[in-house]
Amino acid sequence: MIRGGRNYVSSPPVFSNDSKRLLVCAGNSVAVFSTDTGLQVASLDGHAALVTAVIVVPASTPGSKILCFCWTASLDGTIRYWDFAVPEMIRSVGIKLPVHSMVIPSLFNHLVEKSEKAVKSFAYICVEAKEEAEDRAKGLFQVRKCNLTDARLVGGAVLAEMKKPEIITMSSCGQLLGVRRKRKLDIWKVPSTDSGRAVLKKITLHHTKALTVIAFHPTERILAAGDATGRIMIWRGFGNKTFAMANGHVNGSSMITDEENPGVRGSDDAESCTTWHWHPAQVNLLSFSSDGAYLLSGGKEGVLVVWQVDTGKKKFLPRIGSPLLHFTDSPDPSFSSVQVYERNHQPVDEVTIVVTSVVLSLDGSMLCTSEVKLPEDGLGHLVCLKFWFSKSKAGDFSLSTIVYEPHRDAGISAIVFHPNRRMAVSSSFGGDFKIWTSNSGAPMKEESQPNSGWICHAVGSYKKKPMTAAAFSPDGSVLAVAAETVITLWDPDKNLLVAVIGEAITPIVALSFVGNSDHLVSASWGSKPQLAVWSLLNLSTCWSYRLHVEAIASSPDSSSFAALVLISESGGVYDPNEKSHKTVDGLILLFNSAEPNPVAVWSVKKAKGGALAFIRNQSSDEESSSDQQQAAQTLLAYMNADHEYVLFDPHGTEAEELSVTRWKSQSSPEESGQVGYASLYGELLPPIPSRKHTPWSVPSFPTERPWETIFSGPSHNLPPLTLLCGPFLEALFEKRTAVEE
Repeated sequence: MIRGGRNYVSSPPVFSNDSKRLLVCAGNSVAVFSTDTGLQVASLDGHAALVTAVIVVPASTPGSKILCFCWTASLDGTIRYWDFAVPEMIRSVGIKLPVHSMVIPSLFNHLVEKSEKAVKSFAYICVEAKEEAEDRAKGLFQVRKCNLTDARLVGGAVLAEMKKPEIITMSSCGQLLGVRRKRKLDIWKVPSTDSGRAVLKKITLHHTKALTVIAFHPTERILAAGDATGRIMIWRGFGNKTFAMANGHVNGSSMITDEENPGVRGSDDAESCTTWHWHPAQVNLLSFSSDGAYLLSGGKEGVLVVWQVDTGKKKFLPRIGSPLLHFTDSPDPSFSSVQVYERNHQPVDEVTIVVTSVVLSLDGSMLCTSEVKLPEDGLGHLVCLKFWFSKSKAGDFSLSTIVYEPHRDAGISAIVFHPNRRMAVSSSFGGDFKIWTSNSGAPMKEESQPNSGWICHAVGSYKKKPMTAAAFSPDGSVLAVAAETVITLWDPDKNLLVAVIGEAITPIVALSFVGNSDHLVSASWGSKPQLAVWSLLNLSTCWSYRLHVEAIASSPDSSSFAALVLISESGGVYDPNEKSHKTVDGLILLFNSAEPNPVAVWSVKKAKGGALAFIRNQSSDEESSSDQQQAAQTLLAYMNADHEYVLFDPHGTEAEELSVTRWKSQSSPEESGQVGYASLYGELLPPIPSRKHTPWSVPSFPTERPWETIFSGPSHNLPPLTLLCGPFLEALFEKRTAVEE
């Protein structure tokens, strides 16, 4: 099983002590990049859920900069200690509560090897409280203290409770701990000698707007905070009353009196509060320079502002063009800092281009994208189709052809590549589809020239209906294009209409041929969503379900296909008997196209916007036996809305570890055979799935007794006689039960 994915900017990255490596939280692992080459050199794998924090153990001496140790926290309820140079996990601390944020005081940010009088290490974490705690008062999340040396939470040390997880901030000296809570800041002073029983002193600073980020000054009692409106507050001398020493002095400054403090709200413990305002949107990052002379800020507008702390003067670094989210300083002064921001973002005050489709050919050598320039000030809505090619396996693509408005001003609904030729099809909502070829449709094995372009080979349409989906058969001899609620079958070489499969209930949004079978799968959205399997032999429906399908994928080597179903929009079709069922919003259903009952069912999270794909994994040639019986293995890949993916064998033992539920027919052996009219005269049509064989509480259609509602609609919608004859005659036969003597 292979896991990975997710956005690299979900959590702040961190440099190693020698600045030669950058550690980035990436899904359930931590990716280690080389700062010299920019390539990933290692990965810290082992967490079973999202990694939320990574902290590098600082070097105590110049010679210890070569040491590569770090702590990681995860939603799987563990905190782990790593040697990321190997990489290898050294120890694991089981918290048994999801950890959303973590800081470690620098004084205790190390482990003393095999010493009876070792100084204990502590961490402050934001965890999700247990649901079964009946006496939980104010919030669902807590800030707690964890003993890393003894691998346990410090009993009774709950610093704060809130309704959503917050980022914990620690000062560089490790003596101040800050947590933002909507319109106020809670700040604790950590004792210099922490035995785990010392009482932390706390102050609270208030504000009128929601706070988004905070930062401590490295040497002075100065705190900076940004809010949702773009303002930056600078509190000076905070906590001088509460955190004062016995002699009444802190860092050489005398204690303040009860005089009015400029800019300070109410009775907040601070000398003054200054407001700076330049950012038009919320402030996402704040960071003091190592000497404390400057403050760096950034936000959604993509501009990094450098403020002079003493004077408030500012200057700007070159505009990046994307929202800034995190800022990390490098320990090496010769290194520039790293700014982490959202990729492929276009600010709203510039031209906005949205990539609507990205399709890769079967061999990975060709790529096709569709883009839309959104209308602004009455101008725009330009649709663009781009073809790319690649010669290397590294995934570096070069632009080959740009087609502006390939379907006039209509949007592109689907793009699909031919399985073994340099041919592609694009369908549009404007009522037509186009067949594109490169090098006269040369086979995939022949190398494409870098300057080869794509041209329109043919154009097709059906009754001027919107073309909403398209798919090639496994051998490429048949092209299926959905014309709103009907499926049209075409010969792609001659551009001839071969057949039409009659109508679905709502517009079809996805099509897929099922491997080596004679079936076609379609998915429809709307008020009555539908998952349907069609027979290409008699051009009729085999079976269908009333389900909202987000994505479908077919196995290239068998008659299996998978469907990603949204639970919330399908009437609650699945209720797993698990504690985490509230967070499950989708299902992956594995079908054999000839049977209506699924082979396997997986419950998944973040299914909205997810995707499925079957991937061929060729076995190693070195391990192949003499009779060459090791065939290609087909793996199933699922990617959720957060770009996290999992790749596994749906029929292997790994699938069982994912809590797969294999459904079996609940009918008796007698009921599974043919009885009544069908046993005497045979079936007039393919069997219609019965609800008693359906493992979920969802309706299927057509109904089991269609003759009862035959006259409830208009006369031109009457079903054909062949559809009613079989079920009606079947109903006339009375099944006689055997009498036991």
